[in-house]
Amino acid sequence: MRVLIIEDDDQTADYMRKGLSESGHVVDRSDNGRDGLYMASSGEYDAVILDRMLPGLEGLKVLEALRAANIQTPVLILSALGQVDDRVGGLRAGADDYLTKPFAFSELLARLESMTRRRAGSAPETTLTVGDLTLDRLSRKVVRAGQGIDLQPREFQLLEFLMRHAGQVVTRTMLLEGVWDYHFDPQTNVIDVHMSRLRQKVDKGFDPALIRTVRGAGYLLSAED
Repeated sequence: MRVLIIEDDDQTADYMRKGLSESGHVVDRSDNGRDGLYMASSGEYDAVILDRMLPGLEGLKVLEALRAANIQTPVLILSALGQVDDRVGGLRAGADDYLTKPFAFSELLARLESMTRRRAGSAPETTLTVGDLTLDRLSRKVVRAGQGIDLQPREFQLLEFLMRHAGQVVTRTMLLEGVWDYHFDPQTNVIDVHMSRLRQKVDKGFDPALIRTVRGAGYLLSAED
């Protein structure tokens, strides 16, 4: 499961990120409402954990904007506001569940799993396919022409991003924001290194090559010539 945490408190966010990662989930985080809304709007997440009191844009406003855009990703509101009216307001705004602080991680995890099961009937496709390459987001398996490909977590995220944008030129900025969550260019070769490793695994020994460099623009993943 890929989870987005929108939480401005570093200690709380780190606590959740650590527990979810140890449980085998991929976790991204935003520390403010505006960036969180932008990330959640991508539709790339299986669940969102949303704090109510956020800088930039208040949590319920984030939720209302997502639902107005018909983005139905399951959302768990996390808040110190635990009165009945607070909980009812969050659920009526479009939340799938509401958990008050302080909380036990085991309950947080159980609630996430429960609400994603409830939404299973309307969940987005979990398998991405481009040509003879298939990526399963749930099992974390990648197969090309019947042959399994072993990827490191960051390589998997990079490939998933490219496959979600198959047939489109993906720029360096898009990769930094979508895969590394950088909103600035660190002026390193981190993208080049990971892309080189990914191409070795995905394209070496197969025909045709799926990942291509578009000079001066970025990268393109496509099964078409």
